[in-house]
Amino acid sequence: MSLADEAGKRSRAAVEARDKQAWVDNFADDGVVQDPVGPSPFDPVGKGHRGKQAIAAFWDNIIAPTENLDFIFDATYDCGTHQANVGRIVTTMNGYQMTAEGVFTYEANDEGKLVVLRAYWEFDKVAGTAKKV
Repeated sequence: MSLADEAGKRSRAAVEARDKQAWVDNFADDGVVQDPVGPSPFDPVGKGHRGKQAIAAFWDNIIAPTENLDFIFDATYDCGTHQANVGRIVTTMNGYQMTAEGVFTYEANDEGKLVVLRAYWEFDKVAGTAKKV
């Protein structure tokens, strides 16, 4: 198992367990979350959320309000300290379910901490998948 694979699995497990501290601790001090990559309502400037304080705020504003997040990866490309996953993340929130199809990448440092988590998905397309559950 590569460093990126281990860090990615820890990230997803922390989200599924609703463990904010474990998720934030999985990042390097100068780690970055770009979810989605580029400008969006989550990140109007599109430069990502840098550092543990910003990553913790991302959790509070984006992850914490969700009821459930399911990670479904159809293909994984493991390249040591980098990993790309193709698939979807299904989010349940406020009685609705949305699906983000895309590419989800993890980059780890030599200590196994996440340096960058990037999620390549299109905000408008995801909003269009919303359905009542």
